[in-house]
Amino acid sequence: MADMLVKLYELPELKPRLDELAREGIIVRRAQPWELRAVRRFIGEHFSEGWVDEMTLGFARQPISVFIAQDGKRIVGFAAYECTARNFFGPMGVDEAYRKRGIGAALTLACMHSMAAMGYGYAIIGGAGPEAFYTRVCGAEPIEGSKPGIYRWESVE
Repeated sequence: MADMLVKLYELPELKPRLDELAREGIIVRRAQPWELRAVRRFIGEHFSEGWVDEMTLGFARQPISVFIAQDGKRIVGFAAYECTARNFFGPMGVDEAYRKRGIGAALTLACMHSMAAMGYGYAIIGGAGPEAFYTRVCGAEPIEGSKPGIYRWESVE
């Protein structure tokens, strides 16, 4: 999968997406330090231990560079940035039962707007999975010659 580039100065508004989800009872917000264990558990159960490791670094950032989506007390999605490398977005994932509701888009945009607030003009989505999703949500474009990018090494066990 190729990396993708996002123009942070041309992002869609975030608030309408957050408001729409809130009407459904879904809250998207920055994670808090005491939630690390719960976020790690969610990612481990729904995605991979590699993503758990990658996301964990986001809790060491100030402010924390991890956003979560919650339905009541239940985490239903997450997104992180500046975990694997500076100015990189990811990983991001939504519980399968909650997909196709705009949660992934809201989480992605929350991170992108946070990166813009840090002063970045562009963001990199490393090894972007659903390219069409990122193009639709935030105007991401593939970076030519970026495959395999920084994810080129086999993980150690």
